[in-house]
Amino acid sequence: MPRPTAALALVALGVLPARADTLTVYTYDSFIGAWGPGPAIEEAFEARCGCDLEWVAVEDAAVLLSRLRLEGEASRADVVLGLDTNLMAEARAEGVVREHGLGPADFDLPIDWSDPVFVPFDYGYFAIVHDSAAAPSPPASLDALTSGEAEPKLIVQDPRTSTPGLGLLLWLKAVYGDDAGDAWRRLSKRILTVTSGWGEAYGLFLEGEAPMVLSYTTSPAYHRLVEGEDRYKAVIFPEGHYMQIEVAAMAAGADRPDLARRFLAFVASPAFQEAIPTGNWMYPAIDLGDALPEVFRALPRPDASILLPPEEVSRNRSAWIREWLEAVGAE
Repeated sequence: MPRPTAALALVALGVLPARADTLTVYTYDSFIGAWGPGPAIEEAFEARCGCDLEWVAVEDAAVLLSRLRLEGEASRADVVLGLDTNLMAEARAEGVVREHGLGPADFDLPIDWSDPVFVPFDYGYFAIVHDSAAAPSPPASLDALTSGEAEPKLIVQDPRTSTPGLGLLLWLKAVYGDDAGDAWRRLSKRILTVTSGWGEAYGLFLEGEAPMVLSYTTSPAYHRLVEGEDRYKAVIFPEGHYMQIEVAAMAAGADRPDLARRFLAFVASPAFQEAIPTGNWMYPAIDLGDALPEVFRALPRPDASILLPPEEVSRNRSAWIREWLEAVGAE
């Protein structure tokens, strides 16, 4: 029997990893949770790459960008997954991501997509989701929502730490422009609480703390498909809905750039995308055909998609957040 090499002996003892390469992907908590798409995506990619995929998660995408800033050159990230179009310009300007060098992919999005840094992995629309048993007649438009009425109550997220919270901020700015501060002051009468992230807000909503919550037009799909429950509904506003496109990118300091490119190419494949609808409860970034669950085809879609240019968001984000802070009296 041949003598094992020292390296093989260490592997057998568990001192070294059995696979030579580890791809480190920074993302947000819900993506890699037990019910998120992360576990299925990890299994599928590892089967193709012969590597280990290591997730590092934070609460929300806005916090993810802050972590990359703080870590700087010491960051372990090879791939950043979970930023969105509203954070792209800042991430690019601050040098925390780099060009991927991949060819074009056949994405199926409401807008044309061609970007040398960011790869889209899903999209959706922010919406007010209501419990139809507790609030059978919710505000039917954005104007009605911001009318100054105190009921029914609404739970929202902080735009400094939450991508849905930032989405609502930009939604009101896109629709009301210079009058957005007044719209926030009127809306503040209806807001029960402002949470740091989506998970906390949605949890309070499901516990019955308020009959309305800022979420996504796709959120009811989860309740219908998994729970067989039809009481939770998204209100479609005639003014249109702000769109979110979530993206992945190679980290500026990636130690495994070739492996990172393989992962970004994998993002646009059916093996990745089929985990999105019933894992992240968003629309996939490619056309899945019959593989898209029927419950998603039955969801109402906005007549108008709203999306401010990333560069405009980056230039004005701080000022718009100050406007929000002054209007709602948040600390």
